[in-house]
Amino acid sequence: MRTFFHVDMDAFFVSVEELFDPSLKGKPVVVGGRPDERGVVAAASYQARKYGVRSAMPLRTAARLCPQAIFLEGRPERYREYSEKVRRILCEFSPAVEMASIDEACLDMTGSERLFGPPLKAAHRLHEEIRQRTGLNCSIGIATSRLVAKVASDLAKPNGILWVLPGLEARFLAPLDVSRIPGVGKVTEERLRSLGVRRVGDLARLEESLLQEHFGRWGLALAGKARGLDAGGWFDEEVGIEAPPKSVSHEHTFDRDIRDPRLLEATLARLASMVARRLREYGLFARTVRLKLRFHDFTTITRERTLDRATQLDAELLAEVRRLFRANWRENQPVRLLGIAATNLQSHEGQLSLLEEPRRERWRRVLAAADRVRDRYGEEALELGSALEGLWRERAHENPARRPSRGGSKRA
Repeated sequence: MRTFFHVDMDAFFVSVEELFDPSLKGKPVVVGGRPDERGVVAAASYQARKYGVRSAMPLRTAARLCPQAIFLEGRPERYREYSEKVRRILCEFSPAVEMASIDEACLDMTGSERLFGPPLKAAHRLHEEIRQRTGLNCSIGIATSRLVAKVASDLAKPNGILWVLPGLEARFLAPLDVSRIPGVGKVTEERLRSLGVRRVGDLARLEESLLQEHFGRWGLALAGKARGLDAGGWFDEEVGIEAPPKSVSHEHTFDRDIRDPRLLEATLARLASMVARRLREYGLFARTVRLKLRFHDFTTITRERTLDRATQLDAELLAEVRRLFRANWRENQPVRLLGIAATNLQSHEGQLSLLEEPRRERWRRVLAAADRVRDRYGEEALELGSALEGLWRERAHENPARRPSRGGSKRA
């Protein structure tokens, strides 16, 4: 029988800020930007949540709900630093660790009783180790499946531990709202409610054939999840075996609508650099690049181009996305958001000519050195000249340019 821990850091961004400014403790705090900005809430303290403030909520909405809140820009580099500290501790408890995000992880603790004792004792030991060595609190769910462990950690918040005993998974899930199941978003929830499903127990009683008829393969996965099984999505791979991404993307919402072509193209250069950096971290090459362009009236277009040869070089991604931008943006048209996505990913760039190889190899060495500088001093420490005008402070809710699982755990 398997044993999984799901570790979820409590109000992670806020908690890290409190380490450096203890006066924030016990106050409503919102991380993500200023209350008059267009961004969204990256994290909220439990005191702010009492007023209805939630992650992904527009900052201006949060300000209306809780005008007395303290709004912070956030420090993504600092959050990544503490995420890495937590990851190192987790790896001391299990060789199989999966960083689901910067502030949550799953551990396969199967067979660890001789080292750490029974599950509950091991969880208390891990909980205390994280608190002592980082100053941060976490919540831990324990179960025979990752899905149930994740649900349990959420119910254990804040700063708690919840163990769902083997054999009781379905009974534990049955009274919970169906939205508690990982992967069930608003659209799926509404469709399930139209079938009379409000609780997980309602879902478990439906025939699999009916779920398959309405949801296809996802319906079969839902049937398994309702019984507490690891079915579909995040649960397809073993813990600690990282599946390569299907795409890599970054986007930026401007604080005000932008008409200046120099600033817009400089922003594209910064985004291309961030996407290319992540491609290099994954060891992948993109064959297709996609531009996302949102105008002042929220009209959004996407355009993509397939390259002659796959790449992970900043300049090559930028050259293609710049062509797309110039073909789809009219002069003086206000822009609200820009985004770049690299898709059609592969593990090699393809055959190069004898003339091309030396030039590309020089670029690879230069960019590898630049990546090492950024690893040490932060994402803004070094930029291509064309991106300098497009520099902005990285927001806490935007995808980090460096993965939280960078240098992650491997099976012993």
